[in-house]
Amino acid sequence: MLLESFQFATIQLRKACESVYGEDLITLAVFGSVGRGTPSFESDIDVLVVARNLPPGRVRRIDQFSAVEERMSPVFSSLKEKGIHTTLSPVIKTPEEVLVGSLLFLDMINDAVLLYDKDDFFYGYLKDFSARLKKLGARKIFIRGRWHWLLKPDYRQGEVFDI
Repeated sequence: MLLESFQFATIQLRKACESVYGEDLITLAVFGSVGRGTPSFESDIDVLVVARNLPPGRVRRIDQFSAVEERMSPVFSSLKEKGIHTTLSPVIKTPEEVLVGSLLFLDMINDAVLLYDKDDFFYGYLKDFSARLKKLGARKIFIRGRWHWLLKPDYRQGEVFDI
């Protein structure tokens, strides 16, 4: 029931984002526990929105995203009736900002679920990013109960490298 409820929510999330962002929507992805398929009754939905013509600044982008949250309100109300208390945790970027890169994208390589991806924009980005990490010898390692990225195992102090 839990996974199906989150799957329903992500379908509705896609519809809401398509409605709010229209033709400007480039990519919509969920990541984190929902992307991995391991949500709990208290999990938030981590969501990446990539769109053109975004307002400048985080506050204005969140204000625009509030229209998505408003459309999702009935969905969240129905989930609460099932004991699922979730919210949206958006990351909102332009395509140009994605291409600059972010450490946030490291974990999306393995656990992002692309709900919408015009012309395979983010899929292509993640594929390229993954190839660059592989070239560095990067890998995820499990230390003290948590996963961490070892980006360049042969790193030498003072060395500069790009990912």
